Amino acid sequence: MEQSNNIKPYRFKSIDMKSIIKLIYLFLALLAVHGCKQASDEFEEPYKAGKAPLGIAINNVVGAIPSNGLPGTAVQISATGLLPYKDKISFTFNGEPAEIVEITAAGIKIKVPDNASSGVTAILIDDKIIFGPIFTVQGLIATDPTFVATQGANGAVIQALPLIEGKYMLVGNFSNYDNKGVVTPNNRIVRTFLNGNIDRTLRAGTGANGVLLGIAQLGTQFYIAGAFSGYNQRKENISNITRLNGNGTIDSMGIKTFRPPGKRDTIKYFPRFNGGTDGYVNKIYTHQGRIIVTGGFRYYITRRYDQPNRYQTSDSVILDSTEARQIIRLNPDATLDKTYRFDIGTNKSLPAANGEIGSLMHSGNGGEPNDGKLLIFGSFTTFDNVASGYITRLKSDGTKDLTFNPGGVGANLPITTANFNQTTGKYIITGEFTTYNGAPAVNMARLNIDGTLDNTFSPKPFSGGSIRGAKLLSNGMIVIFGDFKKYGENTRNGFAVLTPEGGLAPGYNATGIFNGNLFDVIETKSEDGKKALLLIGEFDRFDNTRVQNIIRVTIE
Repeated sequence: MEQSNNIKPYRFKSIDMKSIIKLIYLFLALLAVHGCKQASDEFEEPYKAGKAPLGIAINNVVGAIPSNGLPGTAVQISATGLLPYKDKISFTFNGEPAEIVEITAAGIKIKVPDNASSGVTAILIDDKIIFGPIFTVQGLIATDPTFVATQGANGAVIQALPLIEGKYMLVGNFSNYDNKGVVTPNNRIVRTFLNGNIDRTLRAGTGANGVLLGIAQLGTQFYIAGAFSGYNQRKENISNITRLNGNGTIDSMGIKTFRPPGKRDTIKYFPRFNGGTDGYVNKIYTHQGRIIVTGGFRYYITRRYDQPNRYQTSDSVILDSTEARQIIRLNPDATLDKTYRFDIGTNKSLPAANGEIGSLMHSGNGGEPNDGKLLIFGSFTTFDNVASGYITRLKSDGTKDLTFNPGGVGANLPITTANFNQTTGKYIITGEFTTYNGAPAVNMARLNIDGTLDNTFSPKPFSGGSIRGAKLLSNGMIVIFGDFKKYGENTRNGFAVLTPEGGLAPGYNATGIFNGNLFDVIETKSEDGKKALLLIGEFDRFDNTRVQNIIRVTIE
């Protein structure tokens, strides 16, 4: 079987040819109409007189006094021309309505509302808006000044693997981390210290030639996975998975390749991990000395380097493939573990899902070690030919976990993200669904460890956009993110922290605009010992500040 070179884990929208032709015809028609106009045609005045100005002027040079403060702070803004509209004026902090204390000829005094967030202020009169100065609302989340990688990464950071020596392995789709990849690109993999500084002892060379979606550690070595076909000097014979030594170099082996009679023998070097997939790998895990991978593949691929092909070509490489759908377990030597989700009689894997999948392997409840269970979610309606409402769970041996019971119905539409917190023993899921096991659950739900809906969690509706994901914290609070503009009745520009019950957590929602997507929220500490969150993903703004895909914030 030939390896696919069209692996694309992301979808891109395109304009079809019919649409382009229609646009061309429309453009030509407009030109024709314009050409038929006579010079003597009379035209209506294109710009009629606008509405009369309100005569209001805000002094943005002086700004707000004070320029920052907690909810409840009285703020004075200098402005003229307000008195004629005194009974019509309303005021907002970044879209959140505020109490007006007084309006005078010199300006307006207002109180910062409880759920205000940092951003622009505004005066509203009927359908008119007059923008005021920026105001910073003080809260319990702030950018961590001890995280020194302020330049971030120039592409998505998809996974941050914590290491026991107090470092992180970062993988994703970047080529320049913290502006350290200008001369020699940091192609999709770096190792960092906890403060964000790059660890130059990682010898990744030119890195991966495609996106890395996951990384796992087994002993002193690392397994990387994604949608790539080369790593550093090994430009071929890699199919979306390979193994690295602890220093970041690829684990290679020398093989005496096939040479026809009369040709001199030679030794060539290949990846020692002789295995891969015909489609992308979105997650990779280790459990009890073996590797589990999930993704959008159908076949597991191995190569033979010392056998002739039909043409007796020197240095020929022969690909072998075994049907193994979406979820496989591998031995450390890269052989397919056929005791896991495999039918020996047909020599192929179990059917798995009838749609795309995501996966989540979590630690046991109550701090127990990793139990090897795998939550499978996505856009499928059957799993192993059995009806499944976009979610199921497997035991460590790959069989269905009957203790996980989403009620026989599960979600009514696809689940796009799932997260588990071992301290709380709960899942949080997000997606397109509007019900879970028949009960209302719009785009977000919290589940008990047995898969049943947790009815103590009552999230508010999203408006102006949608949720893209959520992360359960060990204290029960929930970080949510997306492109929504409001959560319930309150303005939240794409990022919010919820109480365990589903309301906005007081003091944690003062941050300004967030723009993008998070792939993980990792509980950690700042260099000076404060509680902190490491945010990684594909985002370019946090709290009204330009950032690049990674930031650490303190959370008091």
